[in-house]
Amino acid sequence: MSRTNSFTAVKRKRGNVFLRLLGPGLVTGAADDDPSGIATYSQAGAQFGFGLLWTVFLTTPFMIAIQLVSAHIGRVTGKGIAANAKQFYPLPIVLVPICLLIVANTINIAADLAAMGEALYLVIGGLKHEHALIFAALSVLLQVFVPYRRYAPILKFLTLVLFLYVAVAFTVEIPWRSVLAETAFPAVSLNYDYLLLVVAVLGTTISPYLFFWQASQEVEEMQRDRRRPRLPLKILTRGGGQEMTRISIDTTVGMVFSNVIAFFIILATASTLHVHGFAQIETAAQAAEALRPIAGDLAFLMFALGIVGTGLLAIPVLAGSGAYAVAELFGWTSTLEAKFPEAIGFYTIISAATIIGFAMGFLPINPIQLLVWTAVINGVVAVPIMAMMMLIVTNRKAMGRFRARPSLAWAGWTATVLMGLTVLGLLWSIVRH
Repeated sequence: MSRTNSFTAVKRKRGNVFLRLLGPGLVTGAADDDPSGIATYSQAGAQFGFGLLWTVFLTTPFMIAIQLVSAHIGRVTGKGIAANAKQFYPLPIVLVPICLLIVANTINIAADLAAMGEALYLVIGGLKHEHALIFAALSVLLQVFVPYRRYAPILKFLTLVLFLYVAVAFTVEIPWRSVLAETAFPAVSLNYDYLLLVVAVLGTTISPYLFFWQASQEVEEMQRDRRRPRLPLKILTRGGGQEMTRISIDTTVGMVFSNVIAFFIILATASTLHVHGFAQIETAAQAAEALRPIAGDLAFLMFALGIVGTGLLAIPVLAGSGAYAVAELFGWTSTLEAKFPEAIGFYTIISAATIIGFAMGFLPINPIQLLVWTAVINGVVAVPIMAMMMLIVTNRKAMGRFRARPSLAWAGWTATVLMGLTVLGLLWSIVRH
C-alpha cells in the first residue's frame, strides 16, 4: 500500500471512529430543533430581528451541562431519570412534573404534525390532515416494529436534514455587522412580549423531554446487544473513563449542533421576514411560505423540507420520552428493543400521545400561541426536574465514584437557577401585563 493510500485509510478510520462516538447526544440535540422549535425561532427572528440571537450563545454551555447530567445518570445507573427519581422522592413529587411533561409533549406533537402536513402541502399539494396522518402512522409503526438497534441509525441519519437551515441562511443577504453588534450588545427589554419569547426560546432549547430521552437512550445503548449487554458504570470497580469521554463528545457535539441550527433559523428569518415587516409567524410552515416571495423558491423549498425531516426525527423523541418516564415510574418494560407484547404499556403511551396529537390538529387553536405557551410550560416544568437531576447526579449513593465533578455540578445548578429566574421574570411580567 502506498503512503498516500495508507494516510487516506487512517483518516477514514478516524472519521468512522468519530461518527461511532455520536449517538444519543447527537439525536437529542437535533430533535430539539423540531417544527415547534423552528416556529419559535422563526417568531423570535421575525418579531425582534437579531435581538434574540444572544440567547443561543447563552444557553449553549448550560444546555451541554444539563444534557451531560442526564446522560451520566442513564449510563452510570443503568436506569432513566424517572426510575432514579422515584428512589429518592415521594411518588406525587415525581408524578406531577411527569404529567405536565406528557401534556406539553402531546401539544408539541400536535403542532409538529400540523406543521409537517402543512409544509408538505405547500410543496406537493394534497390534503394537510392526510399528510399529517401519514407522518403520525409512520412514526408509531417505526417505533413499535423496528428494534432500537435498527431504529437508532435511522434517527442519526435524519439529523442531516438540519443542514438545510444553514443552507437557507446563505441564500439571503445578511448584514453581518448588524448581526455582530446586536448579538454582542443586545437591547434587552423587560416587556411582556420580549420576556415571553425569551422564556419560549429557553423552554424550547432546554426542554424536559430531552432530559428523559437522552438518559433512556444511554440505557438503550447499554442493552443494544442482548447477548452481551454492557453493565452500568456504577457497579464497575475500575474503568469507565472511555464511556464518560464518549458521552462528553457526543453530548457536546449534539448540543452545539442544535444551537448552531437555531442560530441560523433566527438569522434567516430576521434577515428576511423582520426586514420586510412580517412580525407575526403562526407556524413553521407559514415562515417557509413567507420566505418564498422574499428569498425565492429555493429558500422556501429547503425550509419546508427541513420541517418535514425534523418532524420525523422529533415526534419519536417527544412520544418516546414521555413513555420512558411513565413506564419507568410504574416499573413497566421500557425499551424500543422490546416487541409490542413485551412492552404493551410503553408502546400504548407512544401510540396514544401521537394519536391525540394528531387529533388536536383539528382544534381551532392559534398555533403560535399554543407553541409559545407549551415552551413556557416546558420552562416551568424544567426547573423542578433539573433540580431533581442535580440532586441525583451529585449524590454518591446514586452515582458512586461517578458523582458529578464540581465544574459539571456548578454548570448544572447555574442552568437550573437561570431557568428559574427567567420563569419568575415572565410571571412578574404577566402580573404587570
